[in-house]
Amino acid sequence: MSLVVRHVLFPGRHHLVTSFQTRYLRSLLAGELVDSAGVPVVCAVDADVVWAVTSATHSGTRRNPLPGHRREAMVERVSAVEGLASLVAPVADVPASPRFARTVLASVELSTGVAATPEETVLACSTPEVAAMYAELGFRVVAVEDGDPAGPARPWDVLEMVAAGDGRWRELAHPEVVRFYDRYGLAAQVALIHADPTVSTEGDLTSTRDYRSYTAAFDDASDRKWELVSAFVEPGRVVDLGCAAGGLLERAARDPRLAESDLYGVDVSRHLVAEAEHRRAQGVFAHPNVFFAQRNLLRSAVFPVASVSTTLTVALTHEIASYGAGRADLERLAERIFEHTVPGGVWVCSDVLGPREGDRLVHLVLDGVGAGVAPRDLAGLDGGDVAAVVGAMSPAERLVQFAQDFPALSGGRCDVRWVGPGVAELTLRAAMEFLTTRDYVDSWLSECHERFCDMTWPDWVELLEGVGFGVEPVSGAWRNEWLVENRLSVGASVRDAVTGAELAWPQTHVTFVVRRPR
Repeated sequence: MSLVVRHVLFPGRHHLVTSFQTRYLRSLLAGELVDSAGVPVVCAVDADVVWAVTSATHSGTRRNPLPGHRREAMVERVSAVEGLASLVAPVADVPASPRFARTVLASVELSTGVAATPEETVLACSTPEVAAMYAELGFRVVAVEDGDPAGPARPWDVLEMVAAGDGRWRELAHPEVVRFYDRYGLAAQVALIHADPTVSTEGDLTSTRDYRSYTAAFDDASDRKWELVSAFVEPGRVVDLGCAAGGLLERAARDPRLAESDLYGVDVSRHLVAEAEHRRAQGVFAHPNVFFAQRNLLRSAVFPVASVSTTLTVALTHEIASYGAGRADLERLAERIFEHTVPGGVWVCSDVLGPREGDRLVHLVLDGVGAGVAPRDLAGLDGGDVAAVVGAMSPAERLVQFAQDFPALSGGRCDVRWVGPGVAELTLRAAMEFLTTRDYVDSWLSECHERFCDMTWPDWVELLEGVGFGVEPVSGAWRNEWLVENRLSVGASVRDAVTGAELAWPQTHVTFVVRRPR
């Protein structure tokens, strides 16, 4: 094996570069360091640094707050200032795998043409587990921070300082990185993402959602949803908050009234935004001015003040209340939307709704036997196994399971007292929470994290008028008769807890159109 190195392979997420790293790379290229076996590293005069930017397709999360293009540009800038001969190779985000090293090597060759071999390449890596993968392939390793007895801060340590607002990061990051962060406001972006309590490390509200079925359900309902809200849309800048994979905007893009409008889809989930962008690249949207962004409107404004003509939220508000701080987050959402709405512009919302007199005790009569039945422990089961277990339960058995899972996951209440083999006494609100959720067995744990009945129509009117909106006369609560016939009433009925008289099904949904005064 030749001891002359032509390439320094430097894999990492590279959300920032430290001054220590650039000093280390200069020393390495100058032949001043030894590898992990104690053998001096001799580099060719024209040796380069190959920065493999891993998880380049993953962004907007605590694990990867910055998009790949920002990271690549930052590395290029630091390399130019330092005079380091460099190549930057993006590597797509992939699940943890023992073949990770091979994936990186193949990505580097595909994007740069460099076939990094053990004969001509030394690996610079401070993560022992990753370094071991390359060592197994025959690569020499230099340990960067891990090999320095002074214990210098690693990039992730410095990034956590950025997230925490600890100004020491400016002393540890390379000066060009500091300038780059300041120029694009990246420190604030990192802090916002890390501080967001509603979003997981992977950039979503929940880790238990089946995205194939979730996206398919939204797509199947998009025609109906667009028919419900389209008449109220004001042309101009039209924003769909909680856009999922863009199904609603696909319909909006066909509307000739919106031919001169700009259509924006915003969602907190990186999975769904990535799918929407993929669809746009495939030409799914008939309108050229369709844009998507992964953002959380609760944490910071997405659009300038008084710049949006129409905001659409369909099946979103209950998720915000469920994964955040309940009504307080709905008020914050309303305030944000009011701020970005032009005078005369509208917010059009459609979502589930809680029943009036939600605290009233009722008897829920269900097929099957629930009295004396114990719930199953679903922890550790994958989605398919959860669906099989819950799907095999009778309606009464499923309420037993729901009474365990719903409070634990959503923080809501479902106190059940069995007054007969299949007759449960509980509040009307808890009954409707169960009946609205019980058929979603494919995403049971995700759905049990959501509360559908937090708000009644009077609650909404008070909230909306409180932030300054005027409520249009077309707004109000309504009952989804298809839902009643095909879901709620199947194997179930609700009776008065005192008289035993069967009760009419309550209103299930709300559609409102509110306008910012001119």
